[in-house]
This record gives sequence, structure tokens and C-alpha cells, in this order.
Amino acid sequence: MRTVPVLTGAEAARLIGDSAVITISSSSGLGCPDAVLKAIGQRYAETGAPASLTTLHPIAAGDMYGIKGIDHLCRPGQLRRVLAGSYPSGSSKLDPPLIRGLIHSDQIQALNIPSGVLFQMHRAASTGQPGVLTEVGLGTYADPRLEGAKMNAVTEDFVQLMKIDGNDYLFYPAVNVDVAIIRATAADPYGNLSYQEECSTLGALDQAYAAHNNGGIVIAQVKRLSDAQLPTQAVRIPGILVDAIVVDPDQMQTTQTLYDPALSGEIHRDLDDIEPVEFGLEKVIARRAAAELQVNAIVNLGFGISAAIPRVLLEEGHAEDVTWVIEQGAVGGFPATGFAFGCALNPQALVQSADQFTLLQGGGFDVAMLSFLEVSGAGDVNVSYLAARPHVTAGVGGFSDIVTRAPKIVYSGYFTAGRKDIQITDGKLNIVSDGTVAKFVPEIAQISFSGEMARRRRQEVLYITERCVIELTEDGLTVIEIAPGVDLEKDVLGKSGVPLLVSPDLQLMSPALFRPEPMGLILSRKPSRIAHLVRQSALNR
Repeated sequence: MRTVPVLTGAEAARLIGDSAVITISSSSGLGCPDAVLKAIGQRYAETGAPASLTTLHPIAAGDMYGIKGIDHLCRPGQLRRVLAGSYPSGSSKLDPPLIRGLIHSDQIQALNIPSGVLFQMHRAASTGQPGVLTEVGLGTYADPRLEGAKMNAVTEDFVQLMKIDGNDYLFYPAVNVDVAIIRATAADPYGNLSYQEECSTLGALDQAYAAHNNGGIVIAQVKRLSDAQLPTQAVRIPGILVDAIVVDPDQMQTTQTLYDPALSGEIHRDLDDIEPVEFGLEKVIARRAAAELQVNAIVNLGFGISAAIPRVLLEEGHAEDVTWVIEQGAVGGFPATGFAFGCALNPQALVQSADQFTLLQGGGFDVAMLSFLEVSGAGDVNVSYLAARPHVTAGVGGFSDIVTRAPKIVYSGYFTAGRKDIQITDGKLNIVSDGTVAKFVPEIAQISFSGEMARRRRQEVLYITERCVIELTEDGLTVIEIAPGVDLEKDVLGKSGVPLLVSPDLQLMSPALFRPEPMGLILSRKPSRIAHLVRQSALNR
């Protein structure tokens, strides 16, 4: 039976030639094959090879907190082009990652392709299909009528607009892959890979297919070797796809997390030690967003203020009333925050990220709980680009895939930006001094979500802030609720950078949102998809 060689990182790096197209499986620090990437970077520093690489990253490779990822490959001349769903990101107080410097100084070509689409591009390449035809990205920065997903002036055109049966679609061409660099927990002598200590397999299988079917090679970094053949049911990637193994016993499970078995679903952890969200404006916003959920709903969760929603539900006794689906692959459980974001404690299942996007792109869930940087008068949302400090945002990631057909989208964010003094007293909001930067503005820096497309698709869209709730209606952005203590004219309409409509049925946000004790949240129950069929069957017996 065929066996797979175990190589050092340096030996594996020598397998890669100049101008190779390399796909890398990672989600920031989660699943990042950092030891192999480091070896490739060291080889280039010593020999000047491999040079002029093209790299594909459905989700960011590496972070700004100890796992360098793509930054290992950022010496001048090593990279030619990068296609990524997201890029390493972090605090505005930190220096930008090296990859950002190359992009913004026009030293490499760079594209920000929606993560789900980029996974599908690998599937297309694996089977000889020309690419991916989809609605994902229409009317946004990815649309060639706007930016075409290009991140700088030297990037060549890539995304194409096509019309079929009178409808617009975007076409993302498949990219043939020479090398796949993936990661797993263990490998047996035959190259079979298991993922028992990983938080997700991400898209490693499809990336391996893309390289293997193109006559390329697959390099797998693992934590340990197994002397015996792995149990059949434990194998997530068969050894027939793997060409070389590199062992790194010190690989991190995810950013600043060596290993937590509750994140990989190996044990069940009690949630009693989860700290409640500190009382303040963010908690007010997260509480109001949580009130949009229903019992038994399938819910996608994003980064930012919205990430606090699961902790609000836990405090209110509703932690098990919704099922979370996270783009990295976790289904159910309790979404982690901070450095472990993208993982979940006690997940019910860990599916491939590539497969999770089939659910998300198809709208097979109930609501997306997301955040916003800024909103235009047309309801467009920017989450992907902050001009002053681009590395503060990771890029679009799976955002475009998620919002394209989401039945309902709840955005969370502050109404203004900048230094402010907003106090919460006696169930009311007291705006002593406000932020000087409007977040509802005539023109946003980048369109990550198209309000026009949402109206065409009849999606339900809310923008929840600390002082008001705004709905995207056929007529435009409409204020439907305001906080107790807030002056509609002075604090909302007067502080918006765009005209806002006001609902004739304007409501007051619940004062319970603005008190430190649990608010007594009550969730309505989502109607069962088959209850009426069961009832009808019983009547027909």
C-alpha cells in the first residue's frame, strides 16, 4: 500500500517551484499550517525561491497576534498575486501586517473574493468547470461595475458580469492549483488525516482535490503521527490526496489557544463560567438585536457587537433556544468570542466550511446577526474597508455569501463614531456629548451589502443602534424605534448624515434594555416547518 513521506518543513518547501499557485487552508489562527509557511519564507530568504507565487486563501492565513501566516511570504518578489476572502486584521493600535503593506504600495496584485465563492472556485477547478456563476457580490465592491473585488490599482480584472435569461450574475473564474497546504491533527503512514483536535476542517478537502486533480501536490501539516492506520470513520481527508507530511507538535488549535477539547467537540463544558456582557451601550445593542430571534431559529453570527448576542441569550436563559451556524463550520453549541472567534464550545457538528456556505448562500437559515461600520442612505453597508486603517477589518470574508439570500439581516452598531459621553440612567439614554463622526452617511467607503439588492429580494433588514432601530423599507431608511430619553429631532435625525424617514407607528425601545439587571427577554417561537403536515396526517388517519 502507498505510504506518504514525512518531511521537514525545509524539505517540503523545496517541493514548490517559482510561479506556483498555492492554496492555503486556514482561518486566521484556526487551522493555520504556520510551520510550513515559515519554512517556505525561510527558503526564499536564503535562495530567492520560490518566487512570484500566487496564493489563495478562502479565509485569512494567520493573524496579528502570534501566528504570522501569509506574512511569512511577504519578502519582496515572493508574491505576485493573492486571492483571499479575508486578510489578517487586528487593533488599529498595532502595526499593519506585512501583506497589507505590499497591497497598498501596489507591489502585488490582490483580490478580496467572498469566502464561500472562493471555496466553490476550488470545487470548480477540481472538476474542470470554468468557474462560479452566482449572485453573491452583485451590487457590491465585487461587482465589476464598481471595484471588481480589486484591492489596488495594479490588480488585473478578474470578476465578470454576465446576463442569463435577463438576470445579472457574477462570474468568478476557477484558478488551477499547483500546491495545497493544509492542516490536520494526525496522519497515519498512508497519509490519511484526522481532525479530532481541530475546530473545523475548513475547506481542506476541496483544496486538496484542486491540487491533486490538477497534477499538483498536497502538503499536510499535522500535530502528530499514528503508527497504525487511522480508524476509517476518523479520516476526513484520504491519503490518496496527500503527498507529504510535516509534523509540528506545537501547532496552535487557534489564535492563542494551544488546545481546548470543548472547541473541537471532544468534551462538553458547562457554561457557568462564561462572563456576562458588561453593562453598557454594546450590551444595550446586543440585547435589542437578541430580541429579534425566535426559539428554534437557525442563526448565523458575525463579528463585532453582534458577537455579544450569545452571551446575552445565556444570561437571559435562552442559550439553547437557537442553533448557531458559523461560517468556519460549527453548527450549534456556544459561539466563542475573542481570539477563538469562529469556533464554538460544545458544537453539535463540525462541517466543512465549504459545505456550511452551501447552507448560507442558499438562505437555508432564519436570520444573520451581523455588525456594520457605516451605512449609506440607500441602506448599503460597509463592513470590509476602513480607509484610515484598512487592517482593522479583515475584508469581506463570508459576509457577502451570508447576506445574499438571508431571509432576515440584523445589523448592530453605534449610531455615531468618535469620542462620546452617553450615559445610561434609570432606563433612559442620556447623550451628554455625541460622537462627531456620522455612521449613516451619503457615501460609504466600500459597498459590502447592497440595500437595493435587498429590496429587490424582499429581505427584512434592521439596523440596531444604542439610540434607535432603523428598518430598510421600500421608501428608504425608516426609524421605527427610539430609546427612552432620546430626542428624535436632535439626537437621531439631526445626527444622521443622511435623511431618515420616521415610521408613523414610532415605538419606544424597551426601558428594560437600559437597566443592568437581566431584562426578562421573551422569545417568540418559530413556526414548525412540518407541524401542519403532522396535524393534517393525524386528521386523515
